[in-house]
Amino acid sequence: MGRNQYEIVRVLNHNVVWVREMSGNEVVLLGKGIGFRQKSGNKIPYHDQRIEKKFRLEDETHVKKYHSLIDHIDQEVIGISEEIIGLISKEFQGEINEHIHVALPEHIQFAMDRLRNGMEITNPFLYLIKALYSKEFSLAKKAAEMISHSFQIEIPESEIGFLALHIHSAISNYPVSKTVQLTSVVYEVIDKIIREMGITIDKSSMGYIRLLMHLRFLIERLRQKRSLSHPFIESIKTNLPEEFQLAREIVTLISNRLNVSVTEAEIGYLAMHLYRLKDE
Repeated sequence: MGRNQYEIVRVLNHNVVWVREMSGNEVVLLGKGIGFRQKSGNKIPYHDQRIEKKFRLEDETHVKKYHSLIDHIDQEVIGISEEIIGLISKEFQGEINEHIHVALPEHIQFAMDRLRNGMEITNPFLYLIKALYSKEFSLAKKAAEMISHSFQIEIPESEIGFLALHIHSAISNYPVSKTVQLTSVVYEVIDKIIREMGITIDKSSMGYIRLLMHLRFLIERLRQKRSLSHPFIESIKTNLPEEFQLAREIVTLISNRLNVSVTEAEIGYLAMHLYRLKDE
């Protein structure tokens, strides 16, 4: 191999190439036009100005899965996935879980296969995803546009919601399955609130948005074993008995679903949100 040059292992698309360093390490390079008219065995200088981003999988399990993906999934899907991951990294300015390099192309390939076969993609959590992960959803819309442009296929909003969950999973370092579980618990809680309080919730109201955000961060605190204190807990018990009782039932539900313990202070804060929701 030439000095200070990458050797191309595989061209994934015009903007993404899988290469080998002089050390033997395999990395992926992203950059506009870096794969154009290239082929395996070609060389790319280390300081090629087209290189915008480079990544290397550190986990050996992920490396093996990525190699398997290269052989079994449309290389264009892997290429567009890496472009999307580059966008995520740029947008959120932080470390992202490297598992997304495997999970995202698998998901996109699966979704595209379903859409091409005329199968509907349903997402019961769509309205929650939009509210809970608004920034991720906005980025997922850009990702959907990239996929649509590359493969001439329309991506429905339901699928954009699932892309948003993958994005949230990557930036929060939390498995997609757990993110779905968290969203499902919030869905169950909202349903219980509507039934128990006998109200119709305006999903555009500030009270509803505040409640969703509170539930999201409540669950994240529980997951991280962090807790809050509340100096007026006895006053809330006395003045908001119905809301406090419902809040207790809700946190018991959350505790059972996620196998976590909940403090009485968390019940108090939730009771206050329920009161505000009823009062709107």
